[in-house]
Order: sequence, then structure tokens, then C-alpha cells
Amino acid sequence: MRETELLAAVPEGLFIGGEWRAAEHGRTLAVLDPATGEVIKEIADASVPDGKAAMDAACAAFPSWSRTPARERGELLRRAFDLVQQRADDLALLMTLEMGKPLAEARGEVTYGGEFLRWFSEEAVRVHGRYGANPEGTGRMIVTQHAVGPCFLITPWNFPLAMATRKIAPALAAGCTVVVKPAALTPLTTSLFVQILVDAGLPAGVVNVINTSQSGEVSAPIIADPRLRKLSFTGSTAVGQSLLEQAAQGVLRTSMELGGNAPFVVFEDADLDQAVEGAITAKFRNIGQACTAANRFIVHRGVVEEFTRRVTERVQSFTTGRGTEEGVTIGPLIDDRAVGKADALVSDAVERGANVRTGGSTIDRPGSFYEATVLSDVRPGSDILTEEIFGPVLAIVTFDDEDEAVRLANATEYGLVSYVFTRDLVRGQRMIERLETGMMGLNVGVVSNAGAPFGGWKQSGLGREGGFEGIGEYLETKYTLTPDPFG
Repeated sequence: MRETELLAAVPEGLFIGGEWRAAEHGRTLAVLDPATGEVIKEIADASVPDGKAAMDAACAAFPSWSRTPARERGELLRRAFDLVQQRADDLALLMTLEMGKPLAEARGEVTYGGEFLRWFSEEAVRVHGRYGANPEGTGRMIVTQHAVGPCFLITPWNFPLAMATRKIAPALAAGCTVVVKPAALTPLTTSLFVQILVDAGLPAGVVNVINTSQSGEVSAPIIADPRLRKLSFTGSTAVGQSLLEQAAQGVLRTSMELGGNAPFVVFEDADLDQAVEGAITAKFRNIGQACTAANRFIVHRGVVEEFTRRVTERVQSFTTGRGTEEGVTIGPLIDDRAVGKADALVSDAVERGANVRTGGSTIDRPGSFYEATVLSDVRPGSDILTEEIFGPVLAIVTFDDEDEAVRLANATEYGLVSYVFTRDLVRGQRMIERLETGMMGLNVGVVSNAGAPFGGWKQSGLGREGGFEGIGEYLETKYTLTPDPFG
């Protein structure tokens, strides 16, 4: 009954200009529960005219919102933070229903996602400029920061609340208005969150939401609109590259949080209890469906058997099932394509000589389930070492010295995050310098935090979300020179 009532309370329409409304052509989009494959709700499915209407609303609201005092913008975000805490159980259950993650993890995402609202409510009033004499002493330099303008935010399916708050909160704090396009697989959480923003006092047109099954067709005219000034996307590198090509035509400011292939390096002196705990968290959080998930476990030959034994025992203790069920630790993957990908990567690794320590198969039950898996002795050339797994598969390779570990860790076009476990802090400092990633966990398995700059190097993206750096992605710098007041 609680699930039925919650789903009924989620708005079914597009949110444009402060109103929930049907799609112009009356089309609807079916949202499925990945644990059962059943439709849980039908919602409006936007077309190109709906995207244009959303953009019109964001542009119309921008002059007023950008002039709204920073304190008022921050207080709105703070009210939204408080409301998210009050509705934490609803948001967590809704995420579990449409995405599949266990309820305990969904509650963790509510906490994490809410922190972006609190963080940027505080950053709204801390946008700085400067004033001072120019080097020649002939004038005074005034440097100011200004909202970049209307923004288009494209969020992924794997963290439907946190990715929405991580983009919307800094945009609103900076004075920008937005059009948000959530993933078609998990749009319901965004709709509920935007209703929470409305309840917190959101003015009409400041945030607009367009759910659509035709992402490319609807997004292209928005990106091409000369009024748009910022594009933020979280998703695959291939899609990000295509969006960057489109954004180049308008010379848009862009933030791209793209794919990852995170190395997890365990040295011979590591605290194995700590390393195993970190491995379980870094790999199986969100059922392995995270860009920050550890992809390649690079373990020193001297401890690889003990490490493998311990992680295998932990994985064998997992309970797989629908995320709403008590005690479940591994929920379904997002859809059958994700299951097929995980199975293909495991099959390729096994054919090349890897050993299956546990798991390694699809699960014969309704929904999109794959066994939590540990592979050891993964051979060079295996697809699983170069492709982002995005599933509950832990793949182990060995190394003999630090240089080899660094070479293996950096042997990828991606550079989002890395994890290193060692008791030698001097070695840890060297790894900070040597690993080609935008983030690193040193003896920890989770690095994400609202107060930290999230983002990667190489083909893992551009820009940063979170931290002091996050609001800067939505600001333009203006320099003004005035005459010397004493001249």
C-alpha cells in the first residue's frame, strides 16, 4: 500500500514555467521496476516543442532569479534541504522502486544528495570578487562574478537524487535557471525532488523538467539555442563526446562527468581488513553501477591469495533480491542490457584464463539480476580490464612492484578516481603524484563528498561538481577597469 500511495503522489507531468503539464502530443513514458520488469508508473514523454517551452521558461525567469539576493537563493536551498530530510523515506523508497538499489543504500543517497543542497545554500553568499590597483597604478581593477545564464542539465539513472541536487543546487546558488532532463529509466525521483523545491518556494521557471524517451531529438534544439549558456552532463564518455561537439557550436560552458575505469591498488603492506572493507564498498556500492566503482583490482602478488579469499567470503555472504526486501545487499541491475554486458565481460575473461571464485552467472528469476562475482587471475587483454563494468563483478590482477602497479593503474583512457591501500604514507604520497586520476581514495573506499571537487582527468570529463569549485562552473568572470581615483 505504501508503494502505491507514494507512486500516486509523484507528479506525472512535465514541469514547465512553474506548472505540471502533459506533453504537447500527449505521449507517455513507462517507468519499470528493474526487480520485476513491471511498469510502476506512466509519465509525460516530452517532444521537441516541450523542450522549447522549457527553455523559454528558463530564459524568461533568468533576469529576475539572477538578481534575487544571494541570501534568498541560499535560504530556498536550505529549506529544500530540510524538506528532503523530512521526506527521506519517500525519496529512498522511490529510488529503490525505479532504480533497484537496496533501501539502505537509497537512504544513504538521500543523505549524500541532500548535502549538496546544504553546501550550496552556504556557498550562494560566498561568491567573491576583488578590487585593487592595476600594476601601473593608473587605474583600479574590479573583478566580479555573474551567473552564466540558462543551463541545460542532463542527469543519469544510477544516482537519480544526488545527480539532480549536485547540478541543480550550484546552478540555483549562482543565480542560474535550468532545464533538467533526467534519465528515462529513473525520472520519478527528479519529479518528486522538484516538487519539494516548489514546496520550498521555488519561483516559476527557475527549474524546468522534461522527461523524454527521445533524448537526442529533444536535447539537440536546446543545446543549439543561442540563449543557452551552460551544458552539464553525467553519463558515458561516448555520449559526452557527442554533446561536446554540439556544445562547441555555441561555445557553451560545459561540465562533463563521464566514464571511469578505477584502479584499486593493494600493496603488500596494506591493512588487509581495511583493504577488503574498502574493496567491498568501492566495488559493490550501488550494485557496482557507479562511475566511481572500482573496476580493476591490482593486488600485490604477496597478498593476492589472502585478499582474494577474504573478498570472496564477503561476497558469498551477500543476499540478492528486490531492494525493498529486508536484508538485501545486491539488487537488480538497471535493465537486461546491463545484465548482458556483465555476463559478456565475465565470459570473455574466463575464456582468456580467469578463475571464477564465486558467482559468474545470470540469475533465473524475474527482473534484471546478475550474481555478485569475484574473478581472479584476470589475463592481460581481457575486455573487463578496459571496459567500464557497471555491475557487481570484482576482477583481480597481480603486480610485483610499485612501478608495475602504476603502469597498470594508468593504462586506460579514463582518469576519474583511484584507490590505494598501503601503510607506507610516503608511498601513498608518491601514488598521489603518479596516478592519473582527478580523485583518489588513500586507504578509503568512498571519496564522494559535497564539500569536495568531483571530476576526472583524460576522457573521464571536464569541470568539477561539489566543493568550492562547483559553484564556479555556473559563474562568468567580468573584469572592469576604472580610472585612478587620485589621478
